[in-house]
Amino acid sequence: MTKPDQDRKRLDVRRRRETANLFSRVSATYAASRSQAQRLLKAGGGLSIVEWRILWDVLEAGPITVRELADLQKSDHSLISRILPKMVKSGLITLTRDTKDGRQTLVDLTQQGIAAYEKAAPVMAKRRAALLKHFSKEEIDQWVAYLDRFDHFCRLSVDEILDTD
Repeated sequence: MTKPDQDRKRLDVRRRRETANLFSRVSATYAASRSQAQRLLKAGGGLSIVEWRILWDVLEAGPITVRELADLQKSDHSLISRILPKMVKSGLITLTRDTKDGRQTLVDLTQQGIAAYEKAAPVMAKRRAALLKHFSKEEIDQWVAYLDRFDHFCRLSVDEILDTD
């Protein structure tokens, strides 16, 4: 076997192993999902993914705190906090102090925010409908259950992982 053939064979073996590497695959799939969503949102009015998620969550949950948004989105509080001033400046949302807990900030939609949501929503609904052409509702439910278990695993402490026999 020639050197190029040996190199190709080693690379093929590595590719097959990486295909089964859940950690690598989840990361690559996440990146592909975000890229697809960004392209769709560009076509649906130019919102970023974070802006879209904030508008959607606030529309459905009513005025909501930054902490609640981060929790809903399984996101970092600081990521949400950093984009809010831009969204206020764009006229999409308002920020007010929570009357129940003055330490919290409530996020609410403006009419312009509702309009931006309504412009992007049909495009994102088509994405969800297209997914159902590739996966049944039952498969999606099963996949979500696997993701929940994987998420739980990924949140194990270093000690819990290293102490496994």
